[in-house]
Amino acid sequence: MSDDRIGQRAADLLPEERTAGSADPQGQAEAILAESDEREELPDAAPSTFLEHRTSDQTVTPADGTR
Repeated sequence: MSDDRIGQRAADLLPEERTAGSADPQGQAEAILAESDEREELPDAAPSTFLEHRTSDQTVTPADGTR
């Protein structure tokens, strides 16, 4: 991961990131990019990452899910 990439990410914080503030924007950017790179390389390996894939026949119909 390049310093330029980290610097650019730190400079371009999302609005919610700016609102929350950060004592270490460079460190925050580095952590965000590292997790993003990990998810791209190994989608099932990133912590707290789970993407469920279902087909339409596996969903609950309103009649099944309501009281």
